[in-house]
Amino acid sequence: MLMRTDPFRDLDRLAQQVFGAGTTSRPAVMPMDAWREGDTFVLEFDLPGVSRESIDIDVERNVLTIRAERPRRNGDWEMLASERPTGHFSRQLVLGDNLDLERIDASYDAGVLLLRVPVAEKAKPRKVEISVGSSEQKKSIDA
Repeated sequence: MLMRTDPFRDLDRLAQQVFGAGTTSRPAVMPMDAWREGDTFVLEFDLPGVSRESIDIDVERNVLTIRAERPRRNGDWEMLASERPTGHFSRQLVLGDNLDLERIDASYDAGVLLLRVPVAEKAKPRKVEISVGSSEQKKSIDA
């Protein structure tokens, strides 16, 4: 049997048991994947066991903040193992000016929060039309 010990993980787990997973100084982990599909940036956050109603998404300027909470189970029992984080989850992302933050689309299914952020029209590549003649010729013709 192979056993690996990670003292930092063990210390982290102990801190979670004593202080709860999401302390105010260090909220619980919210794993994320991000990629681009054409003119849309896609962000996925793993939030298993979190109700949709507890998820809060805010955008202020170009900072996207996602908060969620998985409540602690209450009951009269002795906990044998506690590895799943409970408490508050939080993640902040600084998004570039090339994204249209007014048109973010959010959905939540099977514990995965999916955000689609379209590229702003001003950031999309565009063709520049070339006119015939110089600006000096146009001035003399107009005069």
